[in-house]
Formats: sequence, structure tokens, C-alpha cells
Amino acid sequence: MPNSTTAISDLGYLDNELACYLHTDVLEIVLPNMQAMKDNYDAEYDARHYGYQLPLGNLRLLELVVYLPDSVASADVETIRKTAIKSALAWQKIYLSNHKDSHTLTAQVLVFDIQFKSDINDNRLNNKNTQNDRVKRMKHSFTARYFMEDLIVDMSDVQQLQIFSWHDWQAVLEALHTPCELWRFLQYCLKQLQHNDISHLPNIDVEALSVTRFLNSSALFAPAIAVDNALIKYGLQNEPNSALIAITLAQKTNSATTQMYQ
Repeated sequence: MPNSTTAISDLGYLDNELACYLHTDVLEIVLPNMQAMKDNYDAEYDARHYGYQLPLGNLRLLELVVYLPDSVASADVETIRKTAIKSALAWQKIYLSNHKDSHTLTAQVLVFDIQFKSDINDNRLNNKNTQNDRVKRMKHSFTARYFMEDLIVDMSDVQQLQIFSWHDWQAVLEALHTPCELWRFLQYCLKQLQHNDISHLPNIDVEALSVTRFLNSSALFAPAIAVDNALIKYGLQNEPNSALIAITLAQKTNSATTQMYQ
């Protein structure tokens, strides 16, 4: 049996914040090449596409839920997972080809959820209608090494797509508090992925851990520092903000007070 956990589908604060920025209808989509998965493993899936217009750019989020019977073998789960990811990547490639005219900064995200239940149809019905329904989810992560060694894809075509498991995405939403923080985090992760693609060395092991790295990096406070420098440059402020100086020093020295500034 794959590593799984029982969790409650509940909306966090940042989930509610994002709902305010939804500017397109939620689309139920059909992914290519998924019929064989459904026929061979008695599996089902739901896929939805969300368009958020955040203050710093657009977020295009593809939510994919695969429903599997409890009896599925662990080896089959990995095959199903690869099939689903490749289908999502193929759909995203088509989507990007149809939206070439957009010059707005956009982040592309896939959140992949795998659920187990004895009766798949009841699971799908309950998951749609009851936010607090307890469901058994597969606990998994997508590491940089996974895409370099286990699932070989042409990153030149899909390097914009960032993939998170349901658990890791929830960890991201719990760690961050505003849409702007989420946007900067995704840009931070994208730079790491681009670094991996060029160097062929994985720089992020687990997406959930990269949230901690982001919160402890200069990227978190970089916008505030840029504003502070601009205020000094244009004579609106005489000296640097003392709090920002303390933050910068704490980060450079890995001080225990860094957590306090977060």
C-alpha cells in the first residue's frame, strides 16, 4: 500500500485570499491520453483550471485529482502518477500554444492529488459536495531529482510548470500569508528549477522544504529593501530602515532571530 494519510479537505486563509483574485470561470478539463489509465486500473480523475489575477502577476493553477481503488498495487501507483503528469504536461503545452499573445507575467502550477477510497464514485461525490469530508490521500512529493532521473521530460517545453503534491501545496499555503508572498515564492522556485536545468544538479530536494529556504532567504524581504533604497535615493528618507538592516544581518549570519522577523 502506498504511503497515505487521512486528511480533511479544508480551506486555509491564503486559499480564501486567492478566491478574491479569481478572474475567470473555473474550467473542468479533459486531459489527453488518460483513457488507458482509467480502463487498466479502474481509476477516475477530475481536472480543473483556475485563473487568478494576483497583484504581481497571473497564476494559472491546474488542479488534478486521481481517484484509485484501495486495492491498487504500489508499482501501479507510480505508473499512474507518471501517466497523469505527462497528460497534464501535454495539456499545458497546448494551453500555452493557444495563449502566446498574453504578455502578462504568469506562473503555471499543477497541484496533483491522489486519493484512495473503496467506492470511487462515492469519494468523488463527497469530495465535490463536502469540504470537510475525510479522505485518504497518498502522501508524496515531487523533487527536482525526480524529474531528472525518474520522469524524463523535455524541460525546455514545460519549464514554466511547477508541480506540487496536495500535501506540499497545503504546506506552501500554510507557510505563506499573502498572494504577493506566494507569487514571490513561485518565482523563487522557478529560478531554482532553471538552475537545475542548466547545471543538471538538483538544488531543491523537497518542495515543502523550499518554503523554509525561501522564508530564510533575502528574496522574502527584497521588495521592502528596494523600496527603502528608493526612498533614500529620492530624498524621502534620510537613512536605511534599521529593521531591514537587522533582518539582512540576521540572514547573513544565520541568526536564530531570523525566524522572529518572518
